[in-house]
Amino acid sequence: MTQASHDNPLEQPGDLPLLPDVAAGDRAAVNRCIRRYGPLVWSMARRLSPTPEDAEDAVQEIFINIWRYAARFDTTRGSEKVFVAVLARRTLIDRLRGMKSRLAVETPLDPGADAEGPPTLRAERDAEVEQARQILGQLPLPQQRVIALSLVHGLSHGEIAARLAMPLGTVKTLLRRGIQRVQGQVIEEDKL
Repeated sequence: MTQASHDNPLEQPGDLPLLPDVAAGDRAAVNRCIRRYGPLVWSMARRLSPTPEDAEDAVQEIFINIWRYAARFDTTRGSEKVFVAVLARRTLIDRLRGMKSRLAVETPLDPGADAEGPPTLRAERDAEVEQARQILGQLPLPQQRVIALSLVHGLSHGEIAARLAMPLGTVKTLLRRGIQRVQGQVIEEDKL
């Protein structure tokens, strides 16, 4: 059992992976998977979706993708939670890219439109952005660059490696460890 799984309240020591059973079509495993990872997926979708309705749609799409790609999960390569989180992140980024391209084509620019949403959502988002900025600012500079290129600019691991002249494995490690550290601190601060 990895250290990360001990830190995850969703994965308790001794919990068996669910994805092999999900891949085999076990409906009970699908339901357990939704119960186990629903809070994680919902949290990610809420933070990376423009509206609550879009977050709900994103959660459904993520769980469909989990079911679709469950057979790719390999217990020797990492934890099930990380597999689910990475799949969720990729799905959410793909959705955001699609929204941006649709908006660029469908929506004329209106300088008078308030693109930032209602004031309460803006204030909440601004507070979350500032919290993430502060935590990210504490990371080593190479890790900050990798995270920014991935999450802000949407570059793939390979594109980041090429841009920063880093080995692909180093990029993946810096990204994974940086995101885990930020998530851990955000969770700790949210508990306060």
